[in-house]
Amino acid sequence: MADEGGIASAAARAGTVGALVSEMSALLEPSFGDAAPHEARELLAALHDMPRHWPTVEQSHPMGADDRARALRAAERRARGAPLQYAAGQAAFRHLTLDVDERVLIPRPETERLVELVLDGLRATPGGILVDVGTGSGAIALALASEGRADKVIGTDVSVDALAVARANVVRCARVLRSAVEMRAGSLLGGVHERPLRAVISNPPYISWDEREALPSSVRDWEPSVALFSGADGMAVTARLVREAGTALEAGGLLALEVDVRRASVVAELVATDGSYEQVRVVLDLTGRERFVVARRRGAE
Repeated sequence: MADEGGIASAAARAGTVGALVSEMSALLEPSFGDAAPHEARELLAALHDMPRHWPTVEQSHPMGADDRARALRAAERRARGAPLQYAAGQAAFRHLTLDVDERVLIPRPETERLVELVLDGLRATPGGILVDVGTGSGAIALALASEGRADKVIGTDVSVDALAVARANVVRCARVLRSAVEMRAGSLLGGVHERPLRAVISNPPYISWDEREALPSSVRDWEPSVALFSGADGMAVTARLVREAGTALEAGGLLALEVDVRRASVVAELVATDGSYEQVRVVLDLTGRERFVVARRRGAE
């Protein structure tokens, strides 16, 4: 009877969150050791867009065969070194959940603060056209379109692969969008012919090629180089964008950039000496690092 009870108990556990976490942990253990169960729970929560504690408090929750297969595939990718978001195939950004894979940069929490700065900066001037340069997954553009009050938000990217992901995310987020959204191929503002623009926003590539080997392997070996690296000590793309935005923005229009914390003062000086901008300032991220540069186009009354 004891054996039958054990078999019945095992059968009851099979097909549950708890059992799936154990299976995933076994796949992850060679790469993560004692941290494998934690990784398994975090990955499973990400796959289901649930809080991190969900696998712990819902261990008896039933899981179907398709969910199990998907989770085990994700665990195998994670064990091979894929960042958690790539292994899960999605990432959270502000109130959105977005598709992500190796074609796009993983949205970072720091960039959520950039969106907040733009929303605050445009609160008194609703409407207009906003452009997210180097949109990648579309995270910034879609957050602005869902939370702001623009007439249109345009995302641009030189990567056709990235734009495929961004356009899929437009469809995924369609129900919460309050502004029209377009994703366009082009370098910086080259694909945007509308003038003037209310705001130009970007998290451009700003890492120098000389700094490549110092990056974590999860970034260096997985995330797209075109979204990470720039010439001229990491400043080439930013410098071009500052010049282009200076002729495209309306008077009083907003320029908002995420920058390398080591080069924030350099970017601020670049913007200030361009001649097109005023009210140039460096803004700290939530950890106190110089992460953003914002400015206004000259000419506002």
